[in-house]
Amino acid sequence: MKSINKFIHLKFLYIFFVILSLNIFFFSTTKVEGKPFEVKEIEVSRPFEINFDKNDVIDEGFKKGFKKLLSLIVNSSDKKKINKIKLNEIKGMVESFSFEEENFIDDIYNMKMSVSFNKKKVFRYLEEKNIFPSVPLKNKFLFIPIVIDEKKKDLLIFDNNKIFEEWNKISEEYNLIEYILPTEDLEDIQIIKDNYELIEEYNFNEITNKYYLKDSIIALIFKNEKELRVLSRITVKDNVILKNQTFSGINLKDIDDIHNLIKNLKLIYEDYWKNSNQINTSIKLALNVKLNNSNKNRINNFEKNLHQTDLIYDFFITKFDSKFTFYQIIFNGTPDNFLKIMNTFDYDFDTQNKIWILK
Repeated sequence: MKSINKFIHLKFLYIFFVILSLNIFFFSTTKVEGKPFEVKEIEVSRPFEINFDKNDVIDEGFKKGFKKLLSLIVNSSDKKKINKIKLNEIKGMVESFSFEEENFIDDIYNMKMSVSFNKKKVFRYLEEKNIFPSVPLKNKFLFIPIVIDEKKKDLLIFDNNKIFEEWNKISEEYNLIEYILPTEDLEDIQIIKDNYELIEEYNFNEITNKYYLKDSIIALIFKNEKELRVLSRITVKDNVILKNQTFSGINLKDIDDIHNLIKNLKLIYEDYWKNSNQINTSIKLALNVKLNNSNKNRINNFEKNLHQTDLIYDFFITKFDSKFTFYQIIFNGTPDNFLKIMNTFDYDFDTQNKIWILK
C-alpha cells in the first residue's frame, strides 16, 4: 500500500513539473516592448494537495502583483475606483513573469515571483477608469515630527515623542518615501523653542539645511483635550505646500493609536508625492525627431533611453534613408517637459523646424 501511495505521489510530482515547464514555455517571454512595470517579490502559498494546480498559484500571483502595482502608481482615493477587476483583464496586461524562489515546507508550496506589466496596457486600463497614474519614483525626505501640547504650551521633539520613536517602525512594501529622521541636537531643540510663538510660520531652514536634503516634511502635531491637528509643511526642492488634517479620538499614550496615526499620515504624504509625479495620459503629444545614421550606438542608446522614460507613451520609426532615421514619439506632456527630460540624457535638439534634429 505504501509503495502504491509513493508511486501516486511521484506520478503527481511528475505531472506537476511537466505543467510547470509548459507554463514557463507558453507564458514566459523575454521579448519586452518598451519599459514595463516590474513588480518583484510577490509571495503566494498554497497547500500541496491532490487538487493542487500551479496555474491557480500563478493567477493569484498576477492578482497580488497588480494590486501591489496599483499601490505604487495610484493614489488612495483613485484606488477605490477599482473595486473589481477580472482576472482575464489582469492577465491581458501581463507581459512576462518569472519565478524567484520555490520550496515545499510541511506540504505547503511557497512561491515568490516577479511579474512585468505592459505599461501602455496599464495606462489604457486606468485611463478608461478616469485615473491618471504616477511615475513610481522613490525619494528621501527629512522628517521632523513635533508634538505641541497647546494646554501646557510645551514641545516634544525627541525625548518622550512616541511619534518620532515609532515612525520608521511602520512601513509598507509599496511606500515610495524613505524618511530620514534628524539626530538629537540640542541646538535644534533651542531653535524650535525660540520660535514657538510663530512656529506655524517658521520655515525651519536653519535645521533642514544641515542635512543636505532638498525635500523635507515638518509635521506640527497640535494636541488638545479633544483632538489632534497636524500641520504638515512639505518642501520639495523650492516648493512649499501646507497640509492641515484633524484627527479625533487619538491617545498619544496608546501605541495602537500612535501606529494608526502614523499610517494615516504616511498615506497622506504618499498621495501627495504620487500626485506631484502624476502622468496625464490624456495628453498625447506627437513629436517628430530625426537622428543622423552615422553613429549606430547613439541610435541604440537613444531608443534605450526612450524605453526607460515613463512619460514616453510610445515611439516608432516612421522612415529612414541613407542619412537619417525618423521617429515619431508620443509623449504624455508638453514639448518643454520633453526637452527637459531629454536634457538629463545630455540630448540637445534643434527645434527650429517641424521635425526636430538631435544634435
